[in-house]
Amino acid sequence: MPEDEVAPQSASPAGSEEELIQKIREALRTVVDPEIGMNVVSLGLIRNIEVQPDLVQITMILTTPFCPAGPYLLEQVRYVTEQVTGRPTKVTLSMEMWDPSMMEEDALAEWGMW
Repeated sequence: MPEDEVAPQSASPAGSEEELIQKIREALRTVVDPEIGMNVVSLGLIRNIEVQPDLVQITMILTTPFCPAGPYLLEQVRYVTEQVTGRPTKVTLSMEMWDPSMMEEDALAEWGMW
């Protein structure tokens, strides 16, 4: 196969990666903070998703540093992501402080903030 036919295929994984990230985000909408009653995506808790060939790395935060639901949320994010991707997933907790401005606009309205 000529090299010029290989180049378009190498561009494909980037598109596939973005699609996979979107699928992960949609699946993570099923992970609901039991104290607030909203999902982790709408709350803005998912800060980064990085898809690698054999691993997915997610960086997330909690609404409060001592969130009692924290361990549950971390495990659910890991589990749901692995179900969608079929890849091992590492969830890292960032020390970034959560602020309601991180919420999606619709979530803010639902919460009665704006």
